[in-house]
Amino acid sequence: MIPLRDSQPSRSTPFVTIVLIAINVLVFLYEISLEPYSRDFFLSEYALIPRNYHFNAVMTSMFLHGGWVHLIGNMWFLWIFGDNIEDILGRGKYVAFYLLSGIAAGLAQYVTNPTSAIPMVGASGAIAGVMGAYMIKFPHSRIVTLLPLGFFITTTEIPAFVMMLIWFGMQFFSGVGSLSSGVDRGGVAFFAHIGGFIAGLVLILVMRPRERFRLRSDLRW
Repeated sequence: MIPLRDSQPSRSTPFVTIVLIAINVLVFLYEISLEPYSRDFFLSEYALIPRNYHFNAVMTSMFLHGGWVHLIGNMWFLWIFGDNIEDILGRGKYVAFYLLSGIAAGLAQYVTNPTSAIPMVGASGAIAGVMGAYMIKFPHSRIVTLLPLGFFITTTEIPAFVMMLIWFGMQFFSGVGSLSSGVDRGGVAFFAHIGGFIAGLVLILVMRPRERFRLRSDLRW
């Protein structure tokens, strides 16, 4: 399932979301401009490598990506869902929300596999937090979704809470499966997604939305 757009309008310009996307893109362009040896050193310094854990890497790793598909996918999800969370929290709280979700994601991945030597990079943990918050605040928003059906591709509208629960279920069962295999092959950091999503659920309930948001509700279906 690939979300194309949502039905929930934003009442303000998503300045922070745009800046976050720009930072991620610029860092990635710098990353791929490096020759292989320098790139490996760069990742060893700024990616989260559980075996060589240090907190600074938890912060910096969420602005690194492993390739164009990884970057574009993450930024697309952030663009679709981030504007509404920025809208209801305001810019300052949204920055704190995003970073805290990313930190929770990195720590969750570290705790579940502390001896891994595989670098963890990507904004998906922080974006998972945004998705968790979106599910709580806009459960009835309709997500226009690209749905591959064998050789055919169609679009359908899915309620946000249904899409988010399906996505979280996939992450959870894939994460449990990766633990049971006992093999550290790298790939998708499922527990970062789980940790970020749960952090988003909690943080959006703790952080009070702006007054004007409390006077309106999400779209109904």
